[in-house]
Amino acid sequence: MRGRPKARGWQVAVASAALGMAAAAGSSLAGGCSSPCERSQTCPPEASGATGGGGVPSTCVPSESGAPVDDACGVFVAAAGDDGAEGTKAAPLGTLGAAIGRARENGTARVYACAETFEAEPAVEMPAGVTLYGGLDCAGGWAYAGASDGARTTLTAREGVIPLVMRGGEGVARIEDAAIVAKGIDAGDPAKRGLSSIAAVADAVTVELVRCALKAGDAAPGEDGAAHAEPAQRGGDGSAGNAACSAEIVVPANAPVNACGAPDDPSDDSFGGVGGVALQSSGGAGSPGSPGSAMNGGAGEVATACTPGTAGDNGIDGEPGAGAHGAGEISTSGYTGITGSNGAPGTTAQGGGGGGGAKGGTAAGQCTAGSAGGASGGSGGAGGCGGAGGRGGGAGGSSIALVSLDATLLFEDVTIATGRGGDGGAGGPGQDGGAAGAGGPGGGVPEDAAGLRPGCAGGPGGTGGRGGIGGGGLGGHALGIAHVGAAPPADGVTFAVGEAGAGGVGADEEHGGAPGVKADAMAFAQDERR
Repeated sequence: MRGRPKARGWQVAVASAALGMAAAAGSSLAGGCSSPCERSQTCPPEASGATGGGGVPSTCVPSESGAPVDDACGVFVAAAGDDGAEGTKAAPLGTLGAAIGRARENGTARVYACAETFEAEPAVEMPAGVTLYGGLDCAGGWAYAGASDGARTTLTAREGVIPLVMRGGEGVARIEDAAIVAKGIDAGDPAKRGLSSIAAVADAVTVELVRCALKAGDAAPGEDGAAHAEPAQRGGDGSAGNAACSAEIVVPANAPVNACGAPDDPSDDSFGGVGGVALQSSGGAGSPGSPGSAMNGGAGEVATACTPGTAGDNGIDGEPGAGAHGAGEISTSGYTGITGSNGAPGTTAQGGGGGGGAKGGTAAGQCTAGSAGGASGGSGGAGGCGGAGGRGGGAGGSSIALVSLDATLLFEDVTIATGRGGDGGAGGPGQDGGAAGAGGPGGGVPEDAAGLRPGCAGGPGGTGGRGGIGGGGLGGHALGIAHVGAAPPADGVTFAVGEAGAGGVGADEEHGGAPGVKADAMAFAQDERR
């Protein structure tokens, strides 16, 4: 049977620091199992006369006593127990969360757990001032079973859930002979894209881990930017010009408008050009479509025949979105990565130019009196709307054994291991620009009208610009400890860290996401703490 190592210098120093806080609060430092400082784990070893760390009598420390500890030492928990039971060795509780709560209520602040696997639902919350002793052989009278992997108490949770969160308060959160294991994420499940695997969080608390293992599994890849279901809105077709001889001045039909933005914002709408008017002695020119600078309206008939409007300019494709760079954020709820930026939208296409109008006439047989106008030009088709930018790729999940948020960490014979960070998601394709509207035909000429020409057709609109490809998402990290505040100690701990995830693919290397970071420990800035 393996005995627990004697208290080291760091244990005494931590106990002394905690003692100063307890003394400032007016706590009694008298020895004994029921003194306030022992209930909160703040007694120095010399105050209780015990050899156990944190002021706990050695008879209540399984690794030192060797023999089963007494029921009075704390609350007992087994996987087959019942949370409504007394919490003794004969009638243990069934979950670690309930056992911690009971231990706080009854003042012992100590929990004794079988060397079994407990699956937390939800995560176990462990405050400062509580000690968890694992590694007990509950089939063998609750004696200490040793510190090997098979003899540890194991705490885990379903995919994506952090099994253990330790929070601040008076005293120390201490765990002996336990493995905290976060399950790997099923990379093939689309609903779990971007999930991280994180074993534990320490939030503004002093933590002592003795003969423990923290293990995170593989994280999930980020979600690819979703494609757009349909192209952007198509431009409307132009209207036909009015026939000759229908009026003294033939007014052309209205040109189509493709409203591409907000209804009250015409700045990115596409307008077809208006067909040329038809006077008795001349035909007017068609107007150009918009937006755009191409003068694409057709010429009206004067000495020579009219000309049709021409096509509008196509919209310009949007720029690709920026790839994700940075560290992401850590919090008590875990890790949040960075999504790639959406691509820029394509621009609206120009409308087609209006067709030129034809002139009328007064010669015999052309038009009856009072209806001497010629045929007007057809209006141009509206241009297609610009496509929306491609959606940015999602961040890959991170594999992190411990998130430390302004916590103080103390290790003795601890193993910290991670899986692989998830790859960042690829940027999504930009939306196709809207198709062009067709130009309207020019107005016709009655069969009995001699010597008149029809109006000219309007031009088609342009095709809307395609949206830019989304930027790639940030690759997931593989970090033994992700921390804000003081750096974790290098003594008493062994790291086995997996590989970081690759950055998500963008339009090109420049627009791809950055890869994640592989490190035993990585510092996050205060503004990267949520």
